[in-house]
Amino acid sequence: MDMNKAFYLRKEDRNPQWRVMDATGQSLGRLAVKIADALRGKDQAMYTPHTDSGDYIVVINLAKIVLTGNKWNDKEYVSHSGYLGNRKVLKAKELYAKDPSAILIKAVKLMLPKNNLSKQILKKLKVYTGAEHPHIAQVGTTQVSA
Repeated sequence: MDMNKAFYLRKEDRNPQWRVMDATGQSLGRLAVKIADALRGKDQAMYTPHTDSGDYIVVINLAKIVLTGNKWNDKEYVSHSGYLGNRKVLKAKELYAKDPSAILIKAVKLMLPKNNLSKQILKKLKVYTGAEHPHIAQVGTTQVSA
């Protein structure tokens, strides 16, 4: 590689890998940072901001994730449809009861850049509450602890 030229990762040169991250005992925010960096490819030497150079991430054991302090009752997820009086507030405990993977997906989504690439990057995140996942063929037998 010539050091006098800028490096840009081409789409055909990227080589995404499949990684498994175990959420057992992990804090929600710290795990989301690691996942967002791996999805974008920021933890690799060949990082290019305007291309999708990250890996596929499979998160297992989401049921054992930890929220510190009193965040299960205090953390709020707010949505609004645009109509008057249609502001909906869900506590973290209620959102987790409704869809356990939504808490982690929302945390990772907010840590990605707000551009056209973020939707494509978020599709590479697979979240499962238990230890089993259907991506054994892609991942192989190796597991990466977060």
